Amino acid sequence: MIRFAITGIAGYIAPRHLQAIKDTNNILIAATDPHDSVGIIDRYFPQASFFTEFERFDRHLEKLRRSSPECAINYLSICSPNHLHDAHTRLAFRLDADAICEKPLVIKPTNLDALQVLEKEYDKRVYNVLQLRMHDKIKALKDSIAISDKNKKHNIILTYITSRGMWYKYSWKGNIEKSGGVSTNIGIHFFDMLIWIFGKVQESQIHIFEENRTSGFIELENANIRWFLSIDENDLPQEAKEKNQRTYRSILIDGKEVEFSDGFTDLHTKVYTDILNGSGYGIEDARPSIELVYNFNFLKPNLNLEKSHPYLLKKELI
Repeated sequence: MIRFAITGIAGYIAPRHLQAIKDTNNILIAATDPHDSVGIIDRYFPQASFFTEFERFDRHLEKLRRSSPECAINYLSICSPNHLHDAHTRLAFRLDADAICEKPLVIKPTNLDALQVLEKEYDKRVYNVLQLRMHDKIKALKDSIAISDKNKKHNIILTYITSRGMWYKYSWKGNIEKSGGVSTNIGIHFFDMLIWIFGKVQESQIHIFEENRTSGFIELENANIRWFLSIDENDLPQEAKEKNQRTYRSILIDGKEVEFSDGFTDLHTKVYTDILNGSGYGIEDARPSIELVYNFNFLKPNLNLEKSHPYLLKKELI
C-alpha cells in the first residue's frame, strides 16, 4: 500500500485527490491546511493526521521518514494555492517522495528549470495533474486530428465563463502574484489541452486583460484559437442565464461544438493510476502552457477585430 500526504486539504480540488488515493487502494497518512474545515477527511481517511501549521506537518513527515522506510510517505499530493506549488514540491523531494501537483505546476517558467535540477539531485519526480488529457472524448479528438490534413489550420473558438462571487477578489485567487491571474487560474487546463492536440505555439496576442476577464488569440501549428475567459456572471450568454447556470463552457472547432460535459468524475483517479503504473505527465509536458500564460502578462492588450473572440464585438466589452 502506497502512502500519501496532502497539502491544501481544505481546498476545492482536494476531494478529487482523496478519492483517487482511495480508488487506487492506497492510504493518506497526513494532511495540512491553514484552515480547519476539513471534515471531508472523515469520508476517506479518518485516521490521517492533520496540521494547521505547515511547520508541524513538515516535522511530522520528517520524523516518519527517519523512523523507517515503512513509515515514510511515497507521494506528496499538492492542492495548495498556485504560488506554493514550487515550495511544496521541494518539500516532497526533501522527504524522499515524489510529488503529484495540481495545475499550474508553477507560475513562472524559470521555476521549472530549478525543479528539473532538483529532480536529478534527489532522483525524484514531480507529476502534473493534466486530467483533460485523460478524458476519453479529448483523447479521441486528438487521435482524429492526428490523422487529418497536417497542413490544415483548424479554427477554434474557446469560451469559458465560470461565475465567482466577491470572495474571489479577496482570496489568493484574486491576487495575480499568487494565482497567476484569470488565464492561469481557470484557463491553463484548456490551453494545455489545445497545445497537446494542435501543436506548438507560434503566435499569441492579448486583446483584453482585466481583473475579471481576459481574451486573446493563439496560433498553434494546426489551429487558430480565439479565446475568452471570465469569472464575471454578467458575461454569461442568455441561454445560460435562463437555465440559472453559473458556468458556461464552449469549444467550437471549425464551427462544430466539442461536447465533453460528462466523464469528469474519475479523471483524477485515471491520473493517479497512470502515475502509479509508471507513466504520468511531468515538467516538460507542463512547460508549454505555463510559458504561454506567463507571457500573457507581458503582452500589451491590443484589440484585433480580425482575430478577436466574438464576445469582444459586444460594445460593452470593447
